[in-house]
Amino acid sequence: MSRYLGPRFKIIRRLKTLPGLTSKRPKYKKRVRRSSRPWWKKSRHLACLQEKQKIRFHFGLTERQLRQYVQITKKVQGSTGQVLLQLLEMRLDNILYRLGLAGTIPGARQLVNHRHILVNDHVVNIPSYQCKPQDVITIKGKKIDQLKTIITRNRNKARENKIPYHLTLDLSQNKGIVNKIIDRKDIQLNIKEMLVIEYYSRRI
Repeated sequence: MSRYLGPRFKIIRRLKTLPGLTSKRPKYKKRVRRSSRPWWKKSRHLACLQEKQKIRFHFGLTERQLRQYVQITKKVQGSTGQVLLQLLEMRLDNILYRLGLAGTIPGARQLVNHRHILVNDHVVNIPSYQCKPQDVITIKGKKIDQLKTIITRNRNKARENKIPYHLTLDLSQNKGIVNKIIDRKDIQLNIKEMLVIEYYSRRI
């Protein structure tokens, strides 16, 4: 399955808040439930599928990419669900988003693809690049002034957009620093990651 390029509000209405996909919020209309089946009695498979889709669309992954990440978690010690989220959170495009250098993860991916981002003084144009503790991320060339405007705008948003503890943003030197691997408590996503692992355990 390829990366989703269709209407984003359609996905948000179905899966609820996905801050990495878009910063905008759709207007909801009240609907009359036609189904006589209570919403809390949805099948286990549907619950697993929805959690999987939340991760896919929030981080902007293809089905193949997410499957590969799940396979990696099975080879690493620790909670597979937590390791999965840590791998995704430490992607370069997500780090840029969490630093406030882009309003969305697709926007961050575009910066990386266009070679505007340096990691430890080397150009990195791979959005899935796994950042490590002590990595220094800087902005290259003419994009600096434009990004400062974006950062200022993002900083004025709600508290939920504040920079997490595993990252540091130094605007005076136009750089971000990865302090450590992100902790689960700092991953501010309403996702039941073990349901995602359960979904793929039947398919891998």
